[in-house]
Amino acid sequence: RWQKVLYERQPFPDNYVDQRFLEELRKNVHARQYRYWAVVFQSGAVVQQLCSVCVFVLTWWYMDAGMLSPQGLFGAALLSSLLGYVLFDAVDGGAGRWESGRTRWADLKSTLVFTAFTYGFSPVLKTLTESISTDTIYAMSALMLLGHLIFFDYGANAAIVSSTLSLNMAIFASVCLASRLPRALHAFVMVTFAMQMFALWPMLQKKLKARTPRCYVGVTVLFALAALAGLATISSVGAVLFASLLLTISCLCPYCLIRLQLLKDNIHGPWDEAEIKEDLSRFLM
Repeated sequence: RWQKVLYERQPFPDNYVDQRFLEELRKNVHARQYRYWAVVFQSGAVVQQLCSVCVFVLTWWYMDAGMLSPQGLFGAALLSSLLGYVLFDAVDGGAGRWESGRTRWADLKSTLVFTAFTYGFSPVLKTLTESISTDTIYAMSALMLLGHLIFFDYGANAAIVSSTLSLNMAIFASVCLASRLPRALHAFVMVTFAMQMFALWPMLQKKLKARTPRCYVGVTVLFALAALAGLATISSVGAVLFASLLLTISCLCPYCLIRLQLLKDNIHGPWDEAEIKEDLSRFLM
């Protein structure tokens, strides 16, 4: 009788297997089962980031067209930042702040330093890209915002994820677009608003998602509606296309993922590579 050993001579060829070989066949051992509404909930991070880019570009367009003053934008952004700061601490009762050991005074100093630094260098930001054509600036900004969306941390453990690279690309795009605004004050407000949208707002999103899922869903829906309403004032066709994109990502893509999951057919058996599960660290002493 054939035995699955290499240290004995047997009257069988080296590649011989008996009928028991396929009895150890297992399919989809580590396959993950998804639920539709759970996937829809997780897609909210993508929807919110797309809406953030949309709101940022719309704000820049309004300022460039003279329909939004930098004083008004700065006041609205300051008020929303204060509300978000209070909400950030209220969601978990200040537990996150207590664990990190960061005080409100430290947050205030960081805010003042960043604001003063950005305001002082706003004339430089305004004239930084004067020698570059406007078409090139728009193309660079579009590529940087696309890269921001690609490398953003949506919660997946993947090699392509890089929060630092994503934020830097978004800020670079904001500097490029701000350089095409009329005055240095516009550039200062635009870069500050970009920091709020691409750095502070995602932090509040993650806190809401982890602590209050229902509130997170409500904020996502309201944010998407606000982005669509703002886009509709510029282009109704663009608003329809953007709404179709959001619905595809949040509703159609999860459905396709679950349907394709049923077709998964990973096989496992005695042909797999051996895995050493015993702790062998004692041999390394």
